[in-house]
Amino acid sequence: MAYDVLLETNLPLPIFKKGKVRDIYDLDKRLLIVSTDRISAFDVVLPNGVPHKGEALNRLSVYWFNQTKNIIPNHILDVVDPRIVLVKKTEPIKIEFVIRGYLYGSTWERYRQGKPISEMKLPPGLRKAEKLPEPILTPTTKAEVGHDIEMTNDDVVKKIGKDVAGEIEETCLRIYEKASKRAEANGIIVADTKVEFGFYDEELLLIDELFTSDSSRFWPSEKYEIGKDQFSFDKQYVRDYLNSLDWNKQPPAPSLPDQVILQTSKKYIEAYERLTGRKF
Repeated sequence: MAYDVLLETNLPLPIFKKGKVRDIYDLDKRLLIVSTDRISAFDVVLPNGVPHKGEALNRLSVYWFNQTKNIIPNHILDVVDPRIVLVKKTEPIKIEFVIRGYLYGSTWERYRQGKPISEMKLPPGLRKAEKLPEPILTPTTKAEVGHDIEMTNDDVVKKIGKDVAGEIEETCLRIYEKASKRAEANGIIVADTKVEFGFYDEELLLIDELFTSDSSRFWPSEKYEIGKDQFSFDKQYVRDYLNSLDWNKQPPAPSLPDQVILQTSKKYIEAYERLTGRKF
């Protein structure tokens, strides 16, 4: 089956960077970011695109940037197209700030093995996917290739200074609280998310993407059950399918069947509609 997907862009502009999903063009003090329909899993870009994915991600990001701009300004200057934004070119902080409200994924694995989480000791007796007593921040390095590495609070302070680290931590927890409440009112749990920051003329801005299905774990409240694997609004169909194959998680990635592509596309659109209350 042929799908209408955008996998590559070739605008007559200087390229700033091509990421796993987004093509970024350099306009001197500004950047033009195009969200394509590419999808990655296990740090490998897959050969198929997912219809409407880029547009759903971009529109969701723009929605959340608008919702949180009273807490912290962001880099968006203009929404050029449903999948294109014009933004300020910031000096990015090379740290990914992961905010976790629930015990899941790699954090659950570390907790289960009795290891500290970013040098924090969580209370005993928590179960998989359980809500944490308070949301926590688990920063990581931002690796261009390979996997990110967990950082402690001391690592962050050494890199960006105590004042900026404190401001970012407070901002992260405030935007997570705001987004979580809004999402819960729409029947979605934000289990965790990652956010990024940069400086523009010495002002701290929220950059990159915000509370999207690529940067967050969204769980439908009606299917949430402590102690179990959770149904998710992200790449679950893709990861489950790839895990069922004899693939070593190295490029080149296998092609996805139509069913997986269509179900993934539906999930991205449903996440947008449920979180924003708007029709796609």
